[in-house]
Amino acid sequence: MAARGEAGSAVTIPRGWNAGDMPSLAGQVAVVTGGNAGLGYFTALELAVHGAQVILACRNTGKAAVAAARIGEQAPGAVIRVARCDLASLESVRSFAAGLPAGEPVDLLVNNAGVMAIPRARTEDGLEMQIGTNHFGHFALTALLLPRLLAAPAPRVVTLSSFMHQFGTIDFDDLNRERRYTRWGAYCQAKLANLLFTLELDRRARSAGAPLTSVACHPGYAATGLQTAGARSAPARALVAAANGAFAVTAREGAQPTLCAAAFPRLPGGSYIGPGGPGGYRGSPGYNAPSRKAVNPVVAARLWAVSEQVTGIPFAFPKGPGATGAAAAAGEG
Repeated sequence: MAARGEAGSAVTIPRGWNAGDMPSLAGQVAVVTGGNAGLGYFTALELAVHGAQVILACRNTGKAAVAAARIGEQAPGAVIRVARCDLASLESVRSFAAGLPAGEPVDLLVNNAGVMAIPRARTEDGLEMQIGTNHFGHFALTALLLPRLLAAPAPRVVTLSSFMHQFGTIDFDDLNRERRYTRWGAYCQAKLANLLFTLELDRRARSAGAPLTSVACHPGYAATGLQTAGARSAPARALVAAANGAFAVTAREGAQPTLCAAAFPRLPGGSYIGPGGPGGYRGSPGYNAPSRKAVNPVVAARLWAVSEQVTGIPFAFPKGPGATGAAAAAGEG
């Protein structure tokens, strides 16, 4: 499966690609949100196995410390750091970014953490929990880490979306779902927001002449703790568990598209990586097609402006030699 890079050369992901095909990441610093469990854990594990220094950015540092120890057992000599980052708190996101060592570049940011189909809840900042955590928290984190990313030779931002994004709608009149809340409606909106953000970040980076690659991915139907966390009752949890056992891939398998998005060489910005099998539910990683909603630049630009306003954190791309008038506008936010 191939896509076109900016230089016009085909970039092919071989069929059957898996984490064993990853290149050495020695010398790179990778931040993985929610790296203590599920997809994030196996993402962090493989990044560490392949030589990256991994920072587990997690809400629960106790669980993250246990995960770091497990990763260390499987990747002897790996450098694994744990830092608190609660994406449901903009103050926590700011503290995490400010707490990284001064001047340390970040080569890779994996915006992995998220919540799925949970009962109505609010973040510390009063935002609907799913879009507040899945989108606004990661938007803020990426903006705050932008100077560190641009200090790396070939920075990459990977943001997890979902095949469920196609059922989402960005309701600018009710982003917080004050009038009508449904668990899956809010989740699909948040996952669509993730993909809109990824593609808009790619457009703005290219316009600014910045060497940053922004790509998205999704795991297909992977069995993680998210499904059971959203189930309201014991029978519902049992049903989810049965469906996972019958149809879902494991969390390790579900992490393969993330790892491909994070480490495949010369991956074109704006790529959307997911399972290559029918329907995008399972299979080895390949290029997937975003829905028409996700590639709408007008909606993406509006969401970007709203996100800067809501978080109070602007993106500031420096004006490089390749920057144009459009780049300057993108940098000003």
